[in-house]
Amino acid sequence: MSKRDNEDLKLESILKSFVKENKLQKGLDGVNIEGAWRNLLGPGVNNYTTNIKLQNKTLHVQLSSSVLREELSYGKSKIITMLNKHLGKEVIEKLILR
Repeated sequence: MSKRDNEDLKLESILKSFVKENKLQKGLDGVNIEGAWRNLLGPGVNNYTTNIKLQNKTLHVQLSSSVLREELSYGKSKIITMLNKHLGKEVIEKLILR
């Protein structure tokens, strides 16, 4: 292992402990979910997405199109699976489209 790799590992562990000690993971998950939503669902859905909020493992997504909301409601479980897979952990258990 090179010196650079060793320094990267130290920095990674320092950042992880900082996040844990300051209880920042919940906020980071919320930010990461917004990015994942925008990346995975694409610009067509993003144009109608007005608000994304994570609360107690429930993702609340506000959409400005009732037609899109109805269409997405058929694939809620697939959306939840895609988002959790993208994040690398189970952050979302329930999806509410408003």
